[in-house]
This record gives sequence, C-alpha cells and structure tokens, in this order.
Amino acid sequence: MNLREQQQRNMTERYRDTVNQREDIRRRQAETGTPFAADSEEQLRARAERLLSKGEVDPGALASVPPVGGPVRPAVVFERILGAASELQSVNFLARGARAARAVARISIIQDGGRRAGFGTGFLVGERLLLTNNHVLPDVATATGSFAEFDLESDVDGVPKPVDTYDLAPDELFVTDPEIDYTLVAVAAGSDGRRPGTVHGRLRLIAQQGKIVIGEPVNIIGHPDRRPKEVALRANELLNQLPQFLHYRTDTEPGNSGSPVFNDQWEVVALHHASVPAPDGAGWIANEGARVSAILRHLTVAELPPEQKALLAELDPQAALSEAASVGTAPTGAVPTDDRLVGTAAAGVFPAQAASAPGSATAAPAHERRGITGRTGVGRHLVFLHGRGQQGRNPAELRAEWCGGLVIGLAAAGLAPLDAADVWFPFYGDALAAAMATRERVAPDTATTTAEAYAPADSGARAVYVALLDEAAKATGMPATERGPVAEHVESGLLGGAVAALQRPLSWIAARSGLDDVVIATVFRDVAAYLDNEPVRDAVLDAVLAEIPDDGETVLVTHSLGTVVALDLFTRLPSRASVPLLVTAGSPLGLDAVYRRLLVGGPVRPPQLGTWINAWAAGDAVSIGCPLGDTWSRVRDVLCVNRKDRAHDITQYLSHARVAAEISHGARA
Repeated sequence: MNLREQQQRNMTERYRDTVNQREDIRRRQAETGTPFAADSEEQLRARAERLLSKGEVDPGALASVPPVGGPVRPAVVFERILGAASELQSVNFLARGARAARAVARISIIQDGGRRAGFGTGFLVGERLLLTNNHVLPDVATATGSFAEFDLESDVDGVPKPVDTYDLAPDELFVTDPEIDYTLVAVAAGSDGRRPGTVHGRLRLIAQQGKIVIGEPVNIIGHPDRRPKEVALRANELLNQLPQFLHYRTDTEPGNSGSPVFNDQWEVVALHHASVPAPDGAGWIANEGARVSAILRHLTVAELPPEQKALLAELDPQAALSEAASVGTAPTGAVPTDDRLVGTAAAGVFPAQAASAPGSATAAPAHERRGITGRTGVGRHLVFLHGRGQQGRNPAELRAEWCGGLVIGLAAAGLAPLDAADVWFPFYGDALAAAMATRERVAPDTATTTAEAYAPADSGARAVYVALLDEAAKATGMPATERGPVAEHVESGLLGGAVAALQRPLSWIAARSGLDDVVIATVFRDVAAYLDNEPVRDAVLDAVLAEIPDDGETVLVTHSLGTVVALDLFTRLPSRASVPLLVTAGSPLGLDAVYRRLLVGGPVRPPQLGTWINAWAAGDAVSIGCPLGDTWSRVRDVLCVNRKDRAHDITQYLSHARVAAEISHGARA
C-alpha cells in the first residue's frame, strides 16, 4: 500500500469511526430546530465573540433574543447572531471572496526531467510561503522543478487572464507531514524580483478558535481536475469537527487537493485534502480537510535549520499558537523583524530590541527603573499609559505585552503593523507604589474579607474606596436594600461600619462581571489612593511627565488607572503639546466618585483633546460606569467582547479590530 492509499484509508476510517457522532449531531439539530445546536457551548461562544469582535454582525442582534423560561441557549443566541447570513450576504461577500481567490494557485508537478506528472492546488500564507497537501508535494525532489500558476482564471468578461508563474524553492523552506497531509514550501521570486505575496496577497492562518461551528457553510476555491480556478459555494456545510480534521459537505473533484476551505468571512478554516467515498464505491459522501490549528501545532515543533525557521516569521501574528485555546489573546511567541510589530508561531520574545531602547529598563533596580522613550522626528508620537499594579515590572516587557495585543487587532483590521521603536512607554508603577507605601499600612490581621483586607488605611482614600464599590454595585443592579449599611454610610458620610459591610457589594460585582474580587478591590483601592492623596497623585504625574513628549502631537492610549491619570495629565501638559487622539480602555471615568475628584473637578473635556475613543467591555467591573458618552461630551464608545476571565486585560482591548484601527489611523495621520 503506497502513502496516498494509506492516507485515503485513514480518512475513510475516521469518517466511519465517527458515525455515532454524526447521528447525534443530526438528532440534536432535528430536536432543536437549529443546525448550530450540535456544537459545544465553548465553540458557540467563541464563534459568537469572534463575529462580534470583528464587526461582522451588529451587537444589537443579541438584544431581541428573549429568554424562554430560563437562560438563553448559546445555539439560539448564535442563530440570532447569524440571522439569515448563511443565505443572505452583504454584497462585499463577493469582493472579499475575489480578494481571497487571488492567493490561490494551480500547482503543476514536474518530475523525471521535465515531465508533467500531475496537478494540485495551493495558496499563499506568506509573501513566499505556499500551503498545499503532502500528497501533492510529498518531498523536496517532487517540489524541485514544480511551479505555481496564479490568475489561471477568466476576468469579468470571460476573457482568460495572463497567468503569473512562480517556481517553487524547497531549498529555502520545505515542511511536510503525511499524517495531517500538509506541505509548506517556499516560492521563489518572480522574474521581476517581486515576491508572489506582494502581487497576489496571502491568506492568514488563524490559530484562534471561533472561526466556524457545525452547521455553518464552507466555501472552497481551487483548480478541480486541473481546470481554471473555480469556487464551491452552494449546498455545503460543516458536518463534524475532529481534533485534527473537519468533515464537510461540498462539491470537489480531483485537483482540489490543497484548496483552502473558508468560512463565510473568507477566513481559512481547513486545508482540503480528500473526499470520502461512499461504502458502495458509487460517488462521494463527504469531504475532509486538515484543521488550521493542527497544521500550526506541527509547525511549532518542526525541526528546521535556523535559516528556514526564520521564514516562518512571514506567517501573520494570528498564527501564534497561544491563540488556539482562547479568543483574542496576545501571542506569547511573537518575534521581531526589524523591531516591527509582527509575530510568528515559531517562538521567541517580542520585541527583542525593547530592552536596549533608549531609556529602557532592563532588570534595573526600582530606584533606577524608567520607561521607554520612543523615536522622535517621525510625525505623531504614540504613547501607552499603563494602569495600576505594575511596580517591579520591566517596562520593556510591559510595552511588548501591549504591542502583542495591538498587533492582533491590526491584523484583524487588515492594517499594516506599526513600528515598536516609535512607541513611548512612560512608567509610573514604582512611583505609585513608593508614594502609597508612605501612607498605607499592611492589611490588619482582623480583616476577614477581601474588601476589608484591601481597604486603604487613610481615611480619605477609604471614603473614596467605599464610594467606588457602592456606586459600582449600584450600576450593576444591586438594590439599595441589599447594599444595606454601605449605601446608608455613603449617603450620610459616616463610614463607621461601612468597610465591614463592603464584601457584599464586592461579591455582587465579582459575580456579575466574572472578575476576581481581589482584582476589583485592588484596582479600586489604588484609584482611591490616587484620587484622594495629593502626594500620590503628584508622584504619578511627575513620573509620567518626565517620560512623555513635551511638544508636538501625541496619540495617547491608556488603561485602567492610567485613564484617570491621563485626564489629570491634560491640566499639566505644556501649551505646545496637543492630543489629537485619546484612547481609554477599561476606564472607571464614568463613575461619579472618580470624575468629580479629577483636577478639573468633573467631566470636563480637555481643550487640547481631539478625538476620544473609549473601549469598554460589559464584563469589565472597572469600566462599570461605561459607556462614557452618557457622562462626557463627544466620546465614541466601542463595546469590546473580551474573554470573561480577562475582561479587564489591556491586550484584550487592543486586539479588538476597531480599537486597533483607530490607534493606527490616529498615529499615521
């Protein structure tokens, strides 16, 4: 039995072994009346979050999903999100499909001194990287001499286009696996010196889950039976998900091997490799493709020479495998290329040059730790302003985390990366901790709850802390009768037993947001200390002012307590400085207890400020006073669908496509 026959046999056995799964899928679909009920709740939620975060559907689509005798089932919510999308598409569906098709090529397999031995399909996933099947290109010898033909198709008038041909270059990169049935091979530059990806584009390999669920349509573009490029759109759907493979129904023919399998947003979900034959041998009953995540997992462990592994940096940041088990998280394996915000599934640190940047803090002691100064003379300055709890951290590593989130958002928005060397990262973490240490004491041994343990010792800060928790609990729907003594003490101004009763509203907020009560308590404690104690506020503002541009235009991206610091910062900026764009994320500026204690004394819009974008998440207890547009003037609120367990994480906010796009447009203006 040859390798191809073994691959076909393995595929047939996988399909046969999952017959009970498919029967269960059909049963659940019939019982619920929705094709999406067959997938897991985790997959459904991940899919819904991805569609919402990418702006593919209106978040308002969820508003009219009424609970019927209890919680709404994820399948029903997902069906509402999709609506009629599986049948009725935006007209840009066609344009996006045409763009995706440009990266698909016919592979001509050349063997034995120039003899054409067969055909297949492949597609670009990097400027020089082509993905196809192992059974199309099983080894370096087969790939050597073979070539890829792009634009083998007719134009809108039915006239054949000029074919653009590129030789394969397996000596530069060749990775293959017969079990998953994939091959990744380098493509040589064209006769004009241009890389094929710069001419025909590329298709992103996305490790993040949530790209498709059982019951959704799939679309395939390829070269069936060596013909010019064709697309399969009708009568197709995902039937089942296996750990390494997808089973789906659609029309394919020999020659489609190596075709990309898309969802309706034209994201690649699998690499098509074969059709499952009917038991009687008469026709085909299903198709199988290798999952993108399975291919990326194999790539991360592939043993390659350094010069070949370096080419994997051409994969987009969304290919980072840290994405595979989460939604929108920053890649931990990002690698710099000329210190640009790019990533790869290969591994490394991001950005490598950050530690040596001017003003960087590489393992410096606390009294010497400083922020990072970005490059000057490059137009608008881009400044990141962090939140609380960063004392002792390396600012270079912090900046890398923020950049990691931003690169995902830019990739999701289809925008080019920004240069990490241009990012300023003022650091006030140590200054805040030192200033608070002179006014705080260790939590009393008598504290029996989280709320008490993290309450400020200073009476003024404690009053703010109590007011913040009470207002946040009220904003999340906790009745005054349940807030009990806390509400009474806040209204009367007498704090007596208020702190002892704080755990009730703190637990309420935690339960409804999903954030840990310690996270909520520590954020509100530090916000309270900053707002009430003048020495603390001065120490923070002085630290920031010493490390930001003092003239020109500055795009200011802020998080958590940093959003509060930013509004105070406007009162101390030099007259020659302006902020054409402010981005606040996870901000408590919508709480009365916060904005009336700002240096300007209320929700007063700074005169130096141009556009204000506020990113918030319904599950983020710190941004519980959002949207800010209800309180502040001319604020554009952006609702982000962050992971519940990381709802306050800055990388979650920055990985949102619209937030990243606003930063990009602001910085490049």
